[in-house]
Amino acid sequence: MRKLKRNSRKKIDFNQKSFSFTHRYDQEKFKLDKLNNIRDKFQIKINNRLILSSIIFSTFFLVIMGYKSLKGITKNEWKWLAITGFLGTFFPSFFFAFAQQHINSSVAAIMNSLTPIFTVLVGIGFFATKMLARQYIGVLLGFIGSVGLIWGGTQINANQPLGYVLLIMCASMCYAVNIYFLKHKLANVSPMATTLGNFIAILPPAIVLLLFSDFFSTTKFQNEKVLTSLSFIALLAFFGTAIAKVMFNRFVKMASAVFASSVTYTLPIVALFWGTLDGEYINTFQLLATAVILIGVSLANRPKKPR
Repeated sequence: MRKLKRNSRKKIDFNQKSFSFTHRYDQEKFKLDKLNNIRDKFQIKINNRLILSSIIFSTFFLVIMGYKSLKGITKNEWKWLAITGFLGTFFPSFFFAFAQQHINSSVAAIMNSLTPIFTVLVGIGFFATKMLARQYIGVLLGFIGSVGLIWGGTQINANQPLGYVLLIMCASMCYAVNIYFLKHKLANVSPMATTLGNFIAILPPAIVLLLFSDFFSTTKFQNEKVLTSLSFIALLAFFGTAIAKVMFNRFVKMASAVFASSVTYTLPIVALFWGTLDGEYINTFQLLATAVILIGVSLANRPKKPR
């Protein structure tokens, strides 16, 4: 009887300890989940602030550089400038900002590399675009090389939330459709006017969203670090957004839509180059993937030989 009582007491003690441990584990897990949610929300706020600040700074710089280029723009052209502004800049930026809180950057990069493939599909399906066989091969090679380059430098988790992956695919589709609208609907508008018109169109919603955020209530503009951060955002907005967009719009008008979209394949190469400057290691597989990308882009743009 005594042994049974001892065993029963031990069992009760064990169950109590087990319950206590489980309860504490659940509490800690709840706290951790809460912290992760706060972190994700904070990160989304930071990304949104950066996007909105960049749009405002870029518009400011573009107005200074090219306000004269807007003379002679028709109402119909303004309509397409607004559409391409949202398709080519506004929507994709936020799609990426939200999606990358929940999926790997490498997966996002691979999904973004679908842009040239979507460009081919949109061109054939809606704009009766005729392509050479080598251009198809070039687009496919570029995609294979891009996936290989990203895959070779990181471990990719296959368990990614489908909804957020689809957001990146929507962003890629926006880019693809935008290229054709730029080429077919705004062919007579200069690259500077196109870029400035795009940013003028998306500036009002950007300002409204920034005003409704807690940017002005929480940001201490007297803080030296904040001012330094804003100066870097302005610098990136000038070179990485304003100037880059003008150059891209000029490129779209000069080259085919497929080749213009194939520039997407070179983004991982540029990232790889900057990584080497920062001391990152490049393996042989990544070098081979880079060669495949360059061959693919070359094939996508190679003009038809005259007979």
